Amino acid sequence: MVEGNMQLAVAQEGRVIAGEFLTFTLGGEEYAIDILKVQEIRGYDAVTRIAGAPEFIKGVINLRGIIVPIVDLRVKFKAGSAEFTPFTVVIILNVGARVVGVVVDGVSDVLTLAPEQIRPAPEFASAIGTEYILGLASIAERMLILLDIQRLMSANEMALVDEAIL
Repeated sequence: MVEGNMQLAVAQEGRVIAGEFLTFTLGGEEYAIDILKVQEIRGYDAVTRIAGAPEFIKGVINLRGIIVPIVDLRVKFKAGSAEFTPFTVVIILNVGARVVGVVVDGVSDVLTLAPEQIRPAPEFASAIGTEYILGLASIAERMLILLDIQRLMSANEMALVDEAIL
């Protein structure tokens, strides 16, 4: 159920199934994340590399006194080579007690999705584990992959973000 204050409807297992989503592109695909996890959207600037960090961690930035790890989702999802254009942006997220930035090819818009617009993700092997996919939404000619960004950023391999910046 989507109400006037855009609260998110939550499935029994605790996953978001409706509400407002920020849409963005990676390679040729469109993704969407819960807008409530988004702190801000910034243009891509140079980052400070961290020696020994995994390939998908571009480095860190200083965001008003907070050291923020920057994750390149194109590399993480194996979505082609990371080419930086004027449209490349960093989405600053609040996930759990962590502030993390994710590099994406571009931000599209904010959409309100109702439960009937969202279908479960099919089970298949992919660069993105299906446990990080909330579902698929079809809007007109667009197919959106709804990411559980909280679960993705809390995954074991993402825990390396904390180790890399300490």
